[in-house]
Amino acid sequence: MAKTIAERSDIIPVLAEIFREHGFEGASLSVITERTGLGKGSLYHFFPGGKAEMAQAVLTEIDNWFEEKIYRPLRESENPAFAIRSTCRAVTDYFNSGRRICLVGAFALDNVRDRFASQINDYFAAWITALSHALQKLGHNAEAATGLAEEAVIAIQGALVIARALDNPALFERAMTRMEKQLIA
Repeated sequence: MAKTIAERSDIIPVLAEIFREHGFEGASLSVITERTGLGKGSLYHFFPGGKAEMAQAVLTEIDNWFEEKIYRPLRESENPAFAIRSTCRAVTDYFNSGRRICLVGAFALDNVRDRFASQINDYFAAWITALSHALQKLGHNAEAATGLAEEAVIAIQGALVIARALDNPALFERAMTRMEKQLIA
């Protein structure tokens, strides 16, 4: 049975999956109304700015999740090794072991990149900065920590693409396990 949509926040997870499946341009209002079960009037009530506002809301929701589950623990944990391990597990779960694409990464590669440039930039920069902070707590100097953090985020994004392209979630899981070991070593 479909979930009743009573508030704007109820729609955002559905919109995220629509954008993941169809991209920004491919997510037409007819696709959105069909998948959400809402008419155009209801959608515009929740999102007066239309599809662009819907995408902004989805990106904000993703940013909030990453701030709570990834960035903050990496920055604030007194046990950086534990925070890195927890982050790797959370990332694996979030991306469903490579079965779920990174919507922010997809938008970065799409022709809508400039429309959402600030949020895309902030997402990747915050991830690298938070991971670098944890790595510095492990004893790496700032330059080495930033380099390792950049390599880790690059590896995650690449593993997502390859796991999806080959329809091989185990590839993503192996990449995450290797990366976790490398970061904590």
